[in-house]
Amino acid sequence: VKFGIVGIIVAVIGAYIASVALYANAGGAHRHDAEAPAASDRTTVELDVSEVQSNYSVLVANVTVFPGPELLDPQSGHLKEDLGLRVRSTASPARRTWTKGMLPGDFPVPLTLAGDIDEWPLDHYSTGPIEVELMRNGSDKAIERVPVTFVNHLSGWSTKIDGAPGLGAHRVSLHRSLSAGAFGVVILGILIAIAGLALFVAIQTVRDRRKFQPPMTTWYAAMLFAVVPLRNALPGSPPFGGWIDITIVLWVLVALVVSMLLYITCWWRHLRPEPMKVP
Repeated sequence: VKFGIVGIIVAVIGAYIASVALYANAGGAHRHDAEAPAASDRTTVELDVSEVQSNYSVLVANVTVFPGPELLDPQSGHLKEDLGLRVRSTASPARRTWTKGMLPGDFPVPLTLAGDIDEWPLDHYSTGPIEVELMRNGSDKAIERVPVTFVNHLSGWSTKIDGAPGLGAHRVSLHRSLSAGAFGVVILGILIAIAGLALFVAIQTVRDRRKFQPPMTTWYAAMLFAVVPLRNALPGSPPFGGWIDITIVLWVLVALVVSMLLYITCWWRHLRPEPMKVP
C-alpha cells in the first residue's frame, strides 16, 4: 500500500511537470521568416496571427508595415510619398493606403481557412496563397513584393509556413499544439474515470460488498450534471455530435445513468419499510 501511494504521488508530480513543460514550450510568440532575412534598408511586413474565429473559417492576422529608409523623410521620419499595401488570400479585399506625411500603422486582415473541425483534436487548417504587395505613389502599376515575417500569437495552436523560398506566395498551416491535445486527453480521461467509478460503486453495492449509503445518490446526480461542463471545457469546443460525443461522451452518460439506476435499486431493496405490527 505504501509503495502504491508513493507511486501515485510520483505519477501526479510527473504529469504536472510534463503539462507545465508542454505549455511553456507552446506559449509565447514564434516567428517564421517566409523569406531570407531582408536587408535593414528594405521595407518589410509582419503578419501577426492572433485569432481563429469560432467557425474555423477565418484566421485573423494583424499586418504591420516597416518602411525602409527610401520611403521615409530623413528629418521627420514620416512617409515622403503615398504608400499602399495589398494582401491577397483574404476573406474580404484587404488594401490600405497612407498619404505622404503619415506613418503606416497596423491593421487586421481576415485570411480564409480550410479544414475539418470534425477531425478534432487532429484537425488542421490552412490558408490560401498569401501575397503581400507594396504600391508606391498610390499607383497600381508600381507594385513590388515585400518580405513577410509571420508571428504566431495563437494560444493552443502550432503554425507552419509553407511555400517556396523567395517572394512568392505562402500558406499558413495550423494544427493544435501538444499542450492543447494533452489537455483534451486529460478531460476525456476524467470523464471515463467518473463513469468507471460510478459503475464500480454501484455494482459493489448491488452485490452487497458495500453498504448502501443514501447520500451517494446525490453524488451520482452531481457527476451526471458535471459531464456537459467538462465536455465544454475541451480545447476548441468541438461541435456537438462529433466522434468524441458518439464514442466517449454519450457512453459516459449511459454508464452514469445505469449506475444511478442500480444504486436506486439498492435503495429500494435496503430501505424497504418494516411491516406494520398488528396489535
